[in-house]
Amino acid sequence: MGCLGCTVSTQNGKPGGCGASCGCSSGGCNRLNTYDWISAAEIEDAVPFEIIEVSFKNGARKGFYRLTEFNQVITGDNVVVETTAGYDIGQVSLSGELVRLQMKKKKVSDNSVTQGVIRRANERDMERLHEARELERGTMIQARAIARTLGLDMKIGDVEYQGDKRKATFYYTADGRVDFRELIRHYAKDFRVKIEMRQIGARQESARIGGLGSCGRELCCSTWLTDFKSVSTAAARYQNLAINQAKLSGQCGRLKCCLNYELDTYMDALEHFPKNADRLETEDGRAILVKTDIFKKLMFYVFEGRNKSTTFYALAPEVVREIQEMNAKGKKPVNFGEAATVVVADTEEVDFEDVTGAIELPPDEKRKRKKKKKKKGPPSQDGRTGGGDQQKPQQNNKQGGTNQRKPQQDRPPRNNPPKQGGGEASGGPQGENSGNRKKNRRNKKR
Repeated sequence: MGCLGCTVSTQNGKPGGCGASCGCSSGGCNRLNTYDWISAAEIEDAVPFEIIEVSFKNGARKGFYRLTEFNQVITGDNVVVETTAGYDIGQVSLSGELVRLQMKKKKVSDNSVTQGVIRRANERDMERLHEARELERGTMIQARAIARTLGLDMKIGDVEYQGDKRKATFYYTADGRVDFRELIRHYAKDFRVKIEMRQIGARQESARIGGLGSCGRELCCSTWLTDFKSVSTAAARYQNLAINQAKLSGQCGRLKCCLNYELDTYMDALEHFPKNADRLETEDGRAILVKTDIFKKLMFYVFEGRNKSTTFYALAPEVVREIQEMNAKGKKPVNFGEAATVVVADTEEVDFEDVTGAIELPPDEKRKRKKKKKKKGPPSQDGRTGGGDQQKPQQNNKQGGTNQRKPQQDRPPRNNPPKQGGGEASGGPQGENSGNRKKNRRNKKR
């Protein structure tokens, strides 16, 4: 059966789903629901209780509200309730005497419930609530972008609009304290509603978002678990579980809450096992405890200095106590004898296919890159081809090739500016001296 708050039309008697990431489309909605068996059995209370429990956003949040003589509702009705800023729309999840037990469980007194129920919700109220729910996803995406632009170390996990769309509550997670005063100004300017920032933990965030656990069922925190207890790695050690952070962590990144479910059973079972039994002294050698099977009530030992992966000795807790008493008196048994069950581990080696000769790489010579072929250029006057690797002629009297220089006589004369000091290179005393200096330098080089 679908949840009572599912407003989607049914098909062939089955709910189509409310789209709240729960199990409506698969046959049931377990999002923090409560079963009002008194109302289901049509049993009327002799003295009706004047407080009801109202669920908001399909169980994401619940609260207690006071009824009046003119507002009589039953479990499953949609009601309009009072809030500090306007009104909100929710669904009655519990009524009657069961509400008193629920308030006792959550430690809520009758005098602390001051807000009441205004009336039953009509069609216009439900349409307005549906419009508010459609705004939440777009608001959350925009809110995350604004927080990232301001450089705040926080994550917006969920956004919940009030039924009258006058107030929006932003649920966020952060490692430390966050100064979001500037953030609230941007939110109020963009969304134009009253803003409330509420910090929650990683477990509360997973409870609001929902999902499936490694067991294949819906998360406990989003279905029935309301109080979160601390979970430590000691719970995994007592249950002989490998300390693997990936397997022991839930979707919230913390240790799974289900590690505490069977911890009391394991603690009671471990009382029947002897303590400080990590080592036992025998004449064959010292035996070391490697494993304790709580279900079969066996303790597995191996001898120190031997191959630990071949032979295990399974002993009952009573036998281990007897050996401990002998060791306390300074005595050692000859061996474990018939009291131990010898377990020989399978040491057969697995034959893997040798792929060394199956896949061979080509030799290094073939893998070398081939040299690029020389590009042939147009033939020169002497019949040779000019290429990129051909040496360029350096002297002016050499001919041939595309990169040949023009002869000296064909070049136009250079107009060199005259040197300071006056005179040409070949005339005047300064010109003669400069010419003699050049000749001396040439002779020295020769």
